[in-house]
Formats: sequence, C-alpha cells, structure tokens
Amino acid sequence: MNNLIYLDNSATAYPKPDVVYKFMDSFYREHGVNPGRSGFDAALEAEEIVMNTRKLLTDFFNAGGDNNRLTFSYNASDSLNMIIQGLAEKGDHVITTMLEHNSVLRPLYHLEMNKIINISYITFDEKGYIDPEDIKKEIRNNTKMIVVNHCSNVIGTIQPIAEIGRICKEAGVIFIVDTTQSAGTIPIDMQAMGIDVVVFTGHKCLLGPTGIGGSYVMENVPVRGTRFGGTGVRSAQLTHLEEFPYRLECGTLNIVGVAGLNAGVKWILSNGMESLHKKEMLLWDKLRKGIRNIENVIIYCAENIENHNPIISFNIKGFEAGDVGTMLDVDYNIACRTGLQCAPKVHIGLGTDKIHGTVRLSIGAFNTEEHIYKAIEAVKEITALRK
Repeated sequence: MNNLIYLDNSATAYPKPDVVYKFMDSFYREHGVNPGRSGFDAALEAEEIVMNTRKLLTDFFNAGGDNNRLTFSYNASDSLNMIIQGLAEKGDHVITTMLEHNSVLRPLYHLEMNKIINISYITFDEKGYIDPEDIKKEIRNNTKMIVVNHCSNVIGTIQPIAEIGRICKEAGVIFIVDTTQSAGTIPIDMQAMGIDVVVFTGHKCLLGPTGIGGSYVMENVPVRGTRFGGTGVRSAQLTHLEEFPYRLECGTLNIVGVAGLNAGVKWILSNGMESLHKKEMLLWDKLRKGIRNIENVIIYCAENIENHNPIISFNIKGFEAGDVGTMLDVDYNIACRTGLQCAPKVHIGLGTDKIHGTVRLSIGAFNTEEHIYKAIEAVKEITALRK
C-alpha cells in the first residue's frame, strides 16, 4: 500500500487526513456510547458532536434554516432512497438526467416499474453538460421533482445548478441535488442556488469515513418518513415522530462516522476548499494533456478545465477497459475504476456502453505530480502494446 498510486478518489477518497483517523479513534474511545438516549456525561458529549456536525453542515451548505433538518444516513444512496420514496405519489412526473448514478436511477425506476411515477431523462451535450432549457421544456403540470447530479462521477462535468434551481422555483417544482462528487470540492449554496434538498456522502470529497452520509431538507418540502423505529424520545408514542431529525432518522446513529465527517469537513475548511480544488485541477490538467496526445487514446468530455472536477475517463483503442485497469493495477500499482461506474446512462450518451465502459482516473487531495507522471507513462506503455 505504501507504493500504491491511488487514482480512484471518486469511489472513495483515500487516504484521509491524519486528523480524521486520530479524531475518530480518540472520540470513539472516549465517547463511543449511544447519543441522545441517556443523561450521563459521555452520552451528552456524544450528542454534542452530533449536534455540532448538524450545524457545521447546515452552514457548509448555507441552508440557512433549522440545523435539525440536516439528517444523517449511511450514504448518499441511502438518503436518495428516503427522499425520493418519501416524496413520490401516484401520478407524479419526475425529471432527471442521463448523467445520474444508479443511486438515483434505480429508486426512480422501481417507482416507475410499479406504475407510481413517470420519468423524463434529459440528455447532455457533446461536452458533458445539461442545458437548463431542456429541463424547462419537460416540466408538466404533474412534475413533482427534478433530480440532478451536481457532478458526474464518470466525466467530472459540473452542471449549472443555479440556473436549474431558478427554473424549479419559477415552476414550483422540488429541486433535489446529488452532491456526492461535489460536496467538499465545489461551493454549494442552497439558498442562492434554489436547492430544496441536498444529498451528500461523507467518504468522498468531504474526506470522512464510509458509512456516513445524509441530506438537508428545506422547509415546506413534504417528504414523508419511510423508516420507523427508535428515536430515544417519546418512546410511548406508537407512531414514528414527524419532526426533524427523527422523520428521516431512526435507531442508533453511526456516531464514529459523524465524528470522522466532522473532522473531514473542518480539515477542508482550514485548508481552503478553493485552494484544494485548484491543486487537484492543476494535476488533472497535467494528466489530461499527458494522455490526450498519446495515439489511440480516446478521452471523453474533457476539453477544458472550466466547470470540471478532477475526473477523467478514457479508453485505448483495441483494449477492453477492464484489461487496461488490470494492467494498471498489476504492472504499475495504479488503482483506478473501469466499466460503467454505476452510471449506465452516461455511457449510453457517450456510446461507451457497447464497449463495456471506460477507464476512470480520479484525483484527490493527496495525489502528487509524481503520481500523475507515472500514470501518463503507464498509459503510454500499455498503448504501445497495441497490435
């Protein structure tokens, strides 16, 4: 692992800042009890880190509302299921895009399969971007919500969220943004961007551990609770509590995950999100320029550095993406992701669905120029093997 060149940060950021590991360890040793259930000191201190992290993230997304509307879950997929299923009603129309991850596509498809909703999919252009006007044209009288991936996990393009949010506000449609690939690297302002629901995961750009994520739901968004169980308060009540955070939370929270997420967000804020992103994009630009000039390498939707995150997808003519990934791993100790990356409709749009997807390299906070140069040389050498 010491010699690993890790370029799979879109799957999960690795490594984490040392402060995340240290804080999780010390916090769990001293306060690894059940928050919000008891009145002894350790339980109260555990609850305090939960409440502090709710506030930290409410401010981070500039939600401007009740901190309790920031709720925790296992990850973005978990929260997207709760939000989508908690809003959908029979006869609703939902608009989403061809850029979405299966964490959006599958919950929506199951609802459509069960004849509860109808779905419209907005295509992206040759550069990888959605035109907000295409969304506007699809809005109907029964459109309930619009779900958009802020940043593609396959091609890294960042969508015009503020423009889409304005359209949603004008039409009175609920706007849900999946920030899995953007929260922690791109500023997200729920109020300025017209976002009704932000969904996030902790283990990627927010530099926390796996197993923690959540959402912020603005007031007047009529999401129903879909899970029921213990809350630690009003235990005699037969029905699950309606107020936030309990509406979207039940059972014991992943307290050590919350602590790690807290430390990750604070590390980002202390180091400057803009500065971190700029460094990553400079490395991305070196990688892009280094492999685009290699004969028989095809790069997808990476023409310039603007409105982009440090994700690049490519193929080598004559090779299966999976085979390239294996060679990068076995021969060069470079970790990447190959295939459809859990986002099949992106590959339909790119035309790479028929060739089993792409090779994806994704840069994180702890990658270096040396990593990038070695990756470029590896791609050159693999391409040279082409018959």
